[in-house]
Amino acid sequence: QVQLVETGGGLVQAGGPLRLSCAASGRIFGISTMGWYRQAPGKQRELVATITNVGSTSYTDSVKGRVTISRDNAKNTVFLQMNSMKPEETAVYYCNVNGWGQLGPMVSWGPGNQVTVSS
Repeated sequence: QVQLVETGGGLVQAGGPLRLSCAASGRIFGISTMGWYRQAPGKQRELVATITNVGSTSYTDSVKGRVTISRDNAKNTVFLQMNSMKPEETAVYYCNVNGWGQLGPMVSWGPGNQVTVSS
């Protein structure tokens, strides 16, 4: 089993920064891509950013230039630094980890972390 623990959510003022962290633990043999998704009320879950095990990153267009995804491979942890946050980015943010566990390929999701951007 793989467990994901997300930290760093909460309330932030529009224009302010917020940093999310997600640490994976358990029977993990290797991790490939890690990422962050978000789901706003009444909307579908959408991709925010991903990072591969060699550090290649990708971002959804709406966050490019304001958001940075990074990871610490030694600690199986992924980070999301968000700057100049907007009220419309209020959502539950989910960590996603893809890799290999004891039972083979795995795709794990964090429990979600509420981020509220006040105007």
